[in-house]
This record gives sequence, C-alpha cells and structure tokens, in this order.
Amino acid sequence: MAKDPPRRPVPAASPFAGLEALRSSLPAGPASPAPAPAAAATPRGPARAVVRMERKGRGGKEVTVVDKLGLRPAELETWCSDLKHALGCGGAVDGELIVLQGDLRSRLPAVLTARGVAKVTVS
Repeated sequence: MAKDPPRRPVPAASPFAGLEALRSSLPAGPASPAPAPAAAATPRGPARAVVRMERKGRGGKEVTVVDKLGLRPAELETWCSDLKHALGCGGAVDGELIVLQGDLRSRLPAVLTARGVAKVTVS
C-alpha cells in the first residue's frame, strides 16, 4: 500500500493585506510642527567653567578637572556622563569637581561651549 506524500500547509493570507486598500480613505495626518527658533537651539548652561590638568596625588596619571560649574550633585553626574561620552574617556564626580581621565585641555572647551557654558577658562 502506497502512502500519500505529506501535505504542505497553505500559507495564510497576510492580515494586513486588506488594510492597504483602506489607506487612501484615511484623513491626512497632523501638519509637521514649525521649527524651533534659533535662540532655543543653544542650550543654557553654567556661566563659567575652569578647566585644569592635575597630576599630583594620582600616581603620575594625568587628569583633567572641570571646576566652578556651580551645578547641583545630580546635574554634575549627568554632565560627567555626557562629557565622558563626548570625549571617549573615563571620569567621576569628586565633590563639586568633574574629574576626567587624561589631558583633555585642548578638546574640552569646545564640548563645554556646545553644552552652553558661557566662559571656559583653561589653566
């Protein structure tokens, strides 16, 4: 006695096929929002920041210290994280200071200015 070959399941029709026909009958979506004014595009940050390089007490390792930001501790943590990502380095918050690993004095002022710091002093 010969067996019949196994039957393949018939693929189900796409449940979204019927929706394509309804697309033309839908009302137009909301208009795109107007672009924000140029003044709002510049973030507002602290009035000033002092950037310096230190080596003392760190086993000869260089660190860049960002001081005088005048931010709350939670904001300092956020700024530290953002600076670490922007500069590709490690770092931590130490009291009211942001300590970043390496000598970043040449690159850091541009990043701080882009974040809205009005005056950056490098010493």
